[in-house]
Amino acid sequence: MTRLLARLPRLRLFPRSMAWQLVALLIAVALAAQALTLVLLVDERRNAIQIANREQVLSRTASLVRLIEETPASVHQRILDTASGGRLTFTVDPEASVTRAPQSRGEIAVTGALSEMLDDAPDIRAAIDIDRPPRPRDRAREAERKAAEGGPETAEERIRREQRAAERLERWRAREAERERDGRPRHGAAGVTAAISVPLADGRFLNVFAQFGPPPPLLGPAFYSTLAITLAMVLVVALSVRRITRPLRALGEAADRFGRGESVAQLPETGPIEVKQATAAFNAMQERIGRFVTDRTRLLGAISHDLRTPLTALRLRAEFVDDDEIRAKLIETIDEMSRMTEATLAFAREDASHEPARAVDLAALVAAVADDFADMGEAVSADVPARLDLVVRPTALRRALRNLIENALRYGGAARVTLKEGTDDLSIRIDDDGPGIPPDRMDDVFEPFLRLETSRSQDTGGVGLGLATARSIVHAHGGEIRLANRPEGGLSATIHLPRPG
Repeated sequence: MTRLLARLPRLRLFPRSMAWQLVALLIAVALAAQALTLVLLVDERRNAIQIANREQVLSRTASLVRLIEETPASVHQRILDTASGGRLTFTVDPEASVTRAPQSRGEIAVTGALSEMLDDAPDIRAAIDIDRPPRPRDRAREAERKAAEGGPETAEERIRREQRAAERLERWRAREAERERDGRPRHGAAGVTAAISVPLADGRFLNVFAQFGPPPPLLGPAFYSTLAITLAMVLVVALSVRRITRPLRALGEAADRFGRGESVAQLPETGPIEVKQATAAFNAMQERIGRFVTDRTRLLGAISHDLRTPLTALRLRAEFVDDDEIRAKLIETIDEMSRMTEATLAFAREDASHEPARAVDLAALVAAVADDFADMGEAVSADVPARLDLVVRPTALRRALRNLIENALRYGGAARVTLKEGTDDLSIRIDDDGPGIPPDRMDDVFEPFLRLETSRSQDTGGVGLGLATARSIVHAHGGEIRLANRPEGGLSATIHLPRPG
């Protein structure tokens, strides 16, 4: 269960592939740009609507004040009914709807602009958001104003003022309800948001009630259209990025397979110019490496083959040496040279065979090699999991394992083989109970034909190609082989094979 969970893909907040990183970056930039544009657009639109509404109210109010003062009172009501409409309602009353002086910056700006339109008319009052309960700050300002005019406002004065304002507001709402019953459009649907009182020449007041409605919502049509455009852009960018990076992904996969010793066909040189150059360089490198390895192997095999004839002649001549001691030493040396030649020739043949890599059950392969030695009476045991699939060259990997196990048996008398699965690789460890290797000679033992055992005996040491061959095979699979002395005694040889991807 633990192994299964370890093999499940980890959840990552940020993608690992270059294509999806570019897509994520472009999505983030596009969303940020669109969000900023949307906010600025809505804010600008809101400001423009507010300015247009204010200018409309002020210009119609100023025009209506001039028209009322220039016409007889008998036509005033018809003028007011004609002027009222949309979001505006005009009434002429004996009292002002707004009884307090302007307080907020918006109110001061409205009264100032309207006063300029009316040739600096005095005592123009405006109230913004009059349906909103008075704030403590507004009450404090009203109290200060009353104190400056001759004393604080008494409770009775405040009650009468608020009653008069409430009555005027109710009359306006009643007229709106009557218009709705008659089938005429209402002047507003969400309550009065502003009121203006302008004194007329006859002592009455032109009261203006305006309702501008709520500002345009952020999540309106503009938001959804912007979101649709952004999603379309992201889709196009994602498809384009994947198409552009597909050759690069294929190049990475081919390099990974080539590093594990698999045969890789020439890659098509497609994509951007940089990817084409990288693909062409990889194809040329793969061809040069393959040609170099083939030429080296052929040369090594040819030399080993050509040495057979002179060595055979030397042995025949050594048989005719009269001195028994000299003849025995000559024959022993010639036999050792023959073994080295045959081992080199066998290595060259196997290396030149170009065994194809294929998926195998690595656990079964390791167990089979250990069982072969156990069947021959050797002290070899294996600890492997139920199944582990990996793409390898099975014949070559068996030879590397046999070489390491033979080395453990030769110097330690026993071998314990363990196969483990890691996060990024698989490890095969061979432990023995031998004397180990001096730490400063760990790398030397991988040199061809080098033996730390100097007796030159075939029983206690081979020709010196076992570890070199094993490392060459492991490197061909893209892995590593490491040696280490065990704390409890003996040597540990570990093969690390990378997992695909």
